Amino acid sequence: MSYRRHQPLPADNHVHSEWSWDTKRADMAATCARAVQLGLPSIAFTEHVDHTARSAPFDAEGYLEAIEVCRARFGGLRILTGVELGEAHWNPAETEELLAGGRFERVLGSLHSAGELDGHPDFAVLYGARAREQVVRDYLAEIEKLITGFDGFQVLAHIDYPARRWPVGEDRWDPHAFDPTLFEEEYRHVLRILAGSGRTLEFNTRIPMDPLLLRWWYDVGGDSVSFASDAHEPDLLAHGFAEAVAVASAAGFRPGADPLDFWRRA
Repeated sequence: MSYRRHQPLPADNHVHSEWSWDTKRADMAATCARAVQLGLPSIAFTEHVDHTARSAPFDAEGYLEAIEVCRARFGGLRILTGVELGEAHWNPAETEELLAGGRFERVLGSLHSAGELDGHPDFAVLYGARAREQVVRDYLAEIEKLITGFDGFQVLAHIDYPARRWPVGEDRWDPHAFDPTLFEEEYRHVLRILAGSGRTLEFNTRIPMDPLLLRWWYDVGGDSVSFASDAHEPDLLAHGFAEAVAVASAAGFRPGADPLDFWRRA
C-alpha cells in the first residue's frame, strides 16, 4: 500500500505552543486553526518540561485551561494534552508527580542536554569540545539510560537530535550531511532496547529523518511510529509529513483503523 498525497495526513503528536519556555512565535489557537486548515485528525500540544538551568517552570494549570478553551472553540478537532519530558530519568520524583493525575494524553521522552557537565549544556555545545562522532555516541549512550531509567513516557522523541547541528566547518552545520551509518551499531542497540520496552519511536520532521533509522527500527522489532513536526510556530505544523509518511510506508509501517492511532508495522 502506498501513501498518496491526496490522502489525509496523520495526527501531529509533537507540537509546542506559548506554554513552552523556548517558543517565540507560538500560538495555541492559531495552531489549532492551522490544523483545521490542513485537515489533521488531531494535534497534541506536548509542552517542554525540563529541569535544567536553561529552562523555565511549566505552568501546567494555565496550559490545561488553555487546552479547554481551544477544545471549545475548535470542536471538530481532536486536541490532545501532552508533555515533552526532557531528561526525565534525572528527576524521576518531580516527573512522576507531574504525571500522577493522568492529565496528559501524549507523553514524550526526550534528551537535549549533557548530564555530566555543570549547567547541563545542550549537546550541540559539545561539538566545540569533543569530536563530533563522540558527541553522537555520548548522546545515544544517554538515550539508553533514559529508556531504561524512566518508564513513564510513551514515545521517544527525536532520536536524531544531534544531527540538527551536525558540524561541517567552523561555525557551520548541515543536518543533511549527517551519516547515521557511522553509528549503526549504536543506533540499532538503542532501538532494540526501545522496541523491547514496547514504546513508540517518533518520526520527527523538524529535519528530514534519515530513512535508515526507520528501517533499523523495523529490523529490530519496533512496533509503532508517531509523526511529529516539533512545530514551535503555527506555520510549521505537519511540516514534511507527506514525505515522512511515504518513508514510513516504505519501511513497512501502516496507519491504523483510527486516524489517531500510531502507525504500526505491517
